[in-house]
Amino acid sequence: MPKELRIEPDGFRLDGEPFRIISGGLHYFRVHPEQWADRLRKARLMGLNTIDTYVPWNLHQPRKGGELDLTGILDLPRFLDLAAAEGLHVLLRPGPYICAEWEGGGLPSWLLAEPDIRLRTNDPAYLAAVEHFFQALLPAVTPHLATSGGPVIAVQVENEYGAYSDDTGHLRRIADLLLAGGIDVPLFTCDQPGDLARGALPGVLATVNLGSRAATGLAALRAHQPQGPLMVTEFWNGWFDRWGGVHVVRDAAGAAAELDAILASGASVNLYMFHGGTNFGFTNGANDKHTYRPTVTSYDYDAPLDEAGDPTPKYAAFREVIARHAPVPDEPAPLPAKKLSALGVTLDRTAPLLTQAPLLGQAVAGPRPLTMEELGQDFGFVLYQAQLPAPGPAVLTLDAVRDRAQVFVDGQPAGVLEREGHEPALAFTVPRAGARLEVLVENQGRVNYGQALHDRKGLLGEARLDGEVLRGWTSRPLPLTPADLERLEFAAAVGPVVGPAFHRGVFDVETPADTHLDLAGWTKGNAWVNGFPLGRFWSRGPQTTLYVPAPVLRAGANEVVVLELHAAARTTVALREAADLGPVEE
Repeated sequence: MPKELRIEPDGFRLDGEPFRIISGGLHYFRVHPEQWADRLRKARLMGLNTIDTYVPWNLHQPRKGGELDLTGILDLPRFLDLAAAEGLHVLLRPGPYICAEWEGGGLPSWLLAEPDIRLRTNDPAYLAAVEHFFQALLPAVTPHLATSGGPVIAVQVENEYGAYSDDTGHLRRIADLLLAGGIDVPLFTCDQPGDLARGALPGVLATVNLGSRAATGLAALRAHQPQGPLMVTEFWNGWFDRWGGVHVVRDAAGAAAELDAILASGASVNLYMFHGGTNFGFTNGANDKHTYRPTVTSYDYDAPLDEAGDPTPKYAAFREVIARHAPVPDEPAPLPAKKLSALGVTLDRTAPLLTQAPLLGQAVAGPRPLTMEELGQDFGFVLYQAQLPAPGPAVLTLDAVRDRAQVFVDGQPAGVLEREGHEPALAFTVPRAGARLEVLVENQGRVNYGQALHDRKGLLGEARLDGEVLRGWTSRPLPLTPADLERLEFAAAVGPVVGPAFHRGVFDVETPADTHLDLAGWTKGNAWVNGFPLGRFWSRGPQTTLYVPAPVLRAGANEVVVLELHAAARTTVALREAADLGPVEE
């Protein structure tokens, strides 16, 4: 039955009755689809009446002009149906830019193949791509709008635009595209308190994002918007982690007190996050405020539900707060799910990356290294190769490494250059004329926030040897999709492997259950279980385990593949019941 959310001077009304949105963030693309129903049920049991989700353009449309992918973990219509079945409304945030600590803020990498494109502006090249995306996406969304009897009660225009620009004309264009695509539920924008004037759109509900000082933030919103509902679209009840940092946590009692202050003011709220989930595969984003900082694989976010979907102390504390202001189901709170453990899984078969690279991608020849975007590649690695003309000491200088380059001479490691460390040059000895130079470059996550969004990957510009431009390169894309890994030729491990290599092992499971892959003793790389990409690991920390969703496992034999980019102190992994997300700040 159609429902209508209306924006009145004194607040929201749903079907004519006063309504307060009590929502929680749950990104379908960060949760295994067989676990969506479980997470949605737990949202309702905590007292939420609404779920908030972004839509990641880069995953739904990974190729320019390509069909929209709505399968598996990207089956947005199914997610919306499950939310409706649980009696939950939905706040839909289709971007096109979403931030979300997600690769490129959700903007597809193929946009950056246009050398002069201006993202998040009225640049015709950018707007044409956005229009094509919305024309593909919105027909899948409109049947799920509340006005058509679905759960979607409101749709966001862009995302925190005031932190990027003040181009109201661009926001109007995005809003017009949504309206033209059949969005007939209320639109809204969201910004931090100091950015409201820059990011708001006249005639569209403005909302505020904050993590503390709710009274001050809501006062800023009311000063900007004298009438209408007050809403905190992102109440940051936790935070995300970066490689090399600590695991960020927020005291449950303090976060609950801030939530209580928001609800006591009469405002609506969306918890960011209710359940964070995981940056599976290569999907994490990064920040670059003069120093590049990639986000870790876990998006646990210290949320009310942890990465494995179990309730944390925040769950009980928030449920108690919500019960003071709105009805909470008279049902028991959920309990933690059973976990799986197994020690000493041996990875006894290997496949060296450098020698098997031809199985994983087609090399492209040219005078200079090509970027990922020029290669039509979004995630993974690029392997660059050239010849070194003369023996003896040499200095290799790279104009720009995006983001981490491992250098090899005739297959032997010569060093590492990192964007994060602002390292441009490396010295080594060339053993012979015509020696093979290989540079393996990892995209560690495109920047998702701020002016550094135009974040092209691979080797940018020229490479110089002893100050002279080095010509004659091949650039081989290595996206390392699950299908790519099936082409690898594994052999029995014989002694230590020099250079990057895939390691494979098999373990048995009696009854599949959630678990955590423990990679302590390994250095850096990625891991897959039964072809499912768990994400990145790095001894730099903070996290040392990767979440393995129960639906990834099967009764009987299971396969684990670990790509180790450097060297491992062991040839085994373990499955742990508990996650290890690293030390917290003292």
